[in-house]
Amino acid sequence: MIQIAESTIDVHSLLTQWPLNRLQNQIVRKMAASSIIYQYVSSQHLMFELRTRGYIVEAARALEKSNVGFADFKNARCNPEFWRLTEEGGFQIREEVSPASGIRDIFHHGERYAFECATAIVIVLYKGVLDELGDNVFNSLFAGLYLWDGNYDRDLGLHKSYEFDELAGDILYVKNPQVDPEQIEWQGENLVVLGDGNYYGHGIGIGTVQHMITELNRHRVPNAVQSAYLVEEVLRPNFQQLSSYVTGQRAHFILGPNHQVVWKELLVAQIGSHVFIYA
Repeated sequence: MIQIAESTIDVHSLLTQWPLNRLQNQIVRKMAASSIIYQYVSSQHLMFELRTRGYIVEAARALEKSNVGFADFKNARCNPEFWRLTEEGGFQIREEVSPASGIRDIFHHGERYAFECATAIVIVLYKGVLDELGDNVFNSLFAGLYLWDGNYDRDLGLHKSYEFDELAGDILYVKNPQVDPEQIEWQGENLVVLGDGNYYGHGIGIGTVQHMITELNRHRVPNAVQSAYLVEEVLRPNFQQLSSYVTGQRAHFILGPNHQVVWKELLVAQIGSHVFIYA
């Protein structure tokens, strides 16, 4: 169910009024048919989420084609013109480089980078958000950007849900409980839902969930009896919060798992390259 300004939306009316692409249409139909209530202050906030989910999918497909390498933390590499490689295998944006430029360089010069799957997923999410927010807002929100493992800036607002609909742009996880300790980097695979029955997993590529499971099973201890499996949880950015940075509206946005609502009012304004948030 979709609610805008606390009113339930007729999906057929919405689809005839909005020029949605195929992926956006698919997401809206799944939301509308769900028992979960998707709440938005305005149609702008809903459209922001639909567009951003599409950009996340595009970013996943682009990263798969970018020639980036797969590596554990001790063998990670990055373009030193944009990032400083830390001792733990993370990438710290250089002070003279904008976060937006640093993220784009990963996609433009992928051969200069190598990282594991958790870092890859965060990069995909940042790229999707960047494409929707634009450089000025993105650079203000994510100044001092650091990429390492599943770490992320709090403004991205990543949160897990355990009761969910699988929507394009969501992040899922396949766990490999009997991974070979000598190949610990294959203890699991983070997946981006592409919306066409396929998923993107860094180091494996694009394929079905079963394909991801089969590949992970190749990296188990000898005589393993437990298969890798899809974990029943989803990871998402806080689209409601992020949309407030560009709509400039006071927003009631959703935080936390299972779509529970935390009511909070924000006034967002941008002056030059700086974003100011008043609570």
